[in-house]
Amino acid sequence: MTQSVLEHVNFTVPDAARSAAWLCAVFGWKIRWQGAARNGGQSIHVGSDDQYLVVFTPKEGSLSNTQGRDVTGAMNHIGVVVDDLDAVEARVKAQGYETFNHADYEPGRRFYFEDENGIEFEVVSYA
Repeated sequence: MTQSVLEHVNFTVPDAARSAAWLCAVFGWKIRWQGAARNGGQSIHVGSDDQYLVVFTPKEGSLSNTQGRDVTGAMNHIGVVVDDLDAVEARVKAQGYETFNHADYEPGRRFYFEDENGIEFEVVSYA
């Protein structure tokens, strides 16, 4: 089995653009990607080519994070990069977790699952 790499952490913030601007200014990071996100929100990926933070702002008038929970400043999910997405999904299911939100869009394939503590994981492969 190959080693997995922590890729990103996703947070809910009131103003993604403002948070992205100060993260770039303070840490010398760049905006890797930005665009529409789940539940009508906006996400901005800020960091390096290999690791980043996602700052997520829900649609106007909502305080919901990407799971639809009413919180700001909450962690939405932890992103882990793997080489073999299908093999890891099989191991996730073998542990009794249900996978959901499968997607295949630039720059990679992914799925999500939630553990028994309510922590959401995004597992992504760029292979």
